[in-house]
Amino acid sequence: MRRLLRIAQREYVAYVRTVGFWLSMLALPLGMALVMGASSWMEASSPPPALVLIDQTPGQIYLAPAREALTAKNNIGRPRNEIVAPPVSLPADPAAIGPALKPWLAGDNRLAGKRKLAGAFVIHGQGEAVAVDVWTDNPLLGATESIRSAIAGRMEQDRLEAAGVSPELLAEAKALQPKVTDYSPKTAGKASLLTRLPGLIGFGAAMLLWSVIFTGAGILLNGVIEEKSSKVLEVLLSSATVPEILFGKILGVAGVTFTVLGVWGGVGAVLLNVFAPAQAADIGRVLFSGGLLFYFAFYLICGYLMYASVFTAIGSFCETTREAQTLLGPIMILLTVPVIFLSQALRRPDTPALEILSWVPPFTPFMMTARAAFGPPIWQVIATGLLMLATVALVMWIAGRAFRAGALSTGKVDLKGLVAKLRGGE
Repeated sequence: MRRLLRIAQREYVAYVRTVGFWLSMLALPLGMALVMGASSWMEASSPPPALVLIDQTPGQIYLAPAREALTAKNNIGRPRNEIVAPPVSLPADPAAIGPALKPWLAGDNRLAGKRKLAGAFVIHGQGEAVAVDVWTDNPLLGATESIRSAIAGRMEQDRLEAAGVSPELLAEAKALQPKVTDYSPKTAGKASLLTRLPGLIGFGAAMLLWSVIFTGAGILLNGVIEEKSSKVLEVLLSSATVPEILFGKILGVAGVTFTVLGVWGGVGAVLLNVFAPAQAADIGRVLFSGGLLFYFAFYLICGYLMYASVFTAIGSFCETTREAQTLLGPIMILLTVPVIFLSQALRRPDTPALEILSWVPPFTPFMMTARAAFGPPIWQVIATGLLMLATVALVMWIAGRAFRAGALSTGKVDLKGLVAKLRGGE
């Protein structure tokens, strides 16, 4: 045990004392802020797309609703698009308008200020035969659906008015809205953020496990490959047992990973308590009610130990990271499956597919963590917990044999040779 702890301490100190570790920790909030603010920054740093809007219907009755829909404000309070005057006299034939604007739509000619014309919308016809021609090479412009809805609403209004419905009655009908109140069967009262928090926390805990596995297992993999190529593993094997080295490395890197999570989790908790104390109290109440925090911790530890053992064993057979990437292919495919289903767990925790995946050991930590807040049957919690303990023990036993065989191997090991080494325990 003493040697195991020394190895764990060695692994922990080897990473924590580096400048890169602290730089990466500082870069984490900056990266998150950049990701969350990228959309707003892009919206604020570029002018809204310039669009030409032509209404050739009698009385141009669709011009105003179409303009309002296209120039609606985005999340930072700026118009999503800008309506500009046509840069050239346009023909009366709707089909000829696009070709007339082609030099500006293609970017060969520019509008004032050297702006490109992003698109043109031509409304023509009358009655029930109203049509909209959209001229643009940018399918992600996002304005087509807006103008379609606006014109459809006006066409519906015209049809009802033609049937004798007064404009006043139409306005009153559109203003009618039902009063919708969400109730929670758990509290027998109105639903609140507190009633939705367990599901959100479960989803966040599952994603946290996923990120911990990627971060910690990646560090383990690269560390083992480096030590094998420099013959450090052979020296360690001469002074400590395989379980001590394997568990020591896993515990050391786990300490590194949870140090990062602990630092930023603590910072986040402090900020939340300062700026949103009510929400912080709700989160704490959810985590500590019914042992949910310990439930999350159990599956987090089991999932980390299972995948960390696999990654460490794989690293012991590789001389370079290129070889490791080949062996990691199936593991990476396995790790993409939970991400696909986690969003379903947030909306439909009772989906049969999620319950089935909860019994498949590679997915059990993720699925049960996401389902935990919705109160799965207690027998499923106990049974999947026992399944995880048995799986972790089996994986770590196999990983120990593989680690010893890989650490002492030289050159590339094919599948037949790997099986032979595992059987012989050499």
